[in-house]
Amino acid sequence: MTHHRRGLRRLLRDDDLLARIERDWRTAGRDARRRAILGYAEALTRTPSAVAEEDVEGLRAAGRDDADVLGLAECVAYYAYVNRIADGLGVRLEGESAPESGESGAVGDAGGRDSGNGGRADG
Repeated sequence: MTHHRRGLRRLLRDDDLLARIERDWRTAGRDARRRAILGYAEALTRTPSAVAEEDVEGLRAAGRDDADVLGLAECVAYYAYVNRIADGLGVRLEGESAPESGESGAVGDAGGRDSGNGGRADG
């Protein structure tokens, strides 16, 4: 999220809300529709193989149609792809330092980005 913070800040125009989302999007005060979207995005990012029809049904119950679900899945997948490419090429973001000796910079390490595969090697 750190790298995409500027864009999110520009879209939200609410620094307090941005700070709450960064702390925990589940308690940031968003409506049920947005919580469903964020929950699906998190599940698809962290554990894509575990996403099931129930997750899609949750989006439909929150008022999303199939085109919305497809658009959301495409957006989440695009960011996972871009992050995976950047990680695979060793791209460093503004202000990001190289990993310490012995650190991989992978998910869960101090300097790593979420590559969109939940940290799984089989991604």
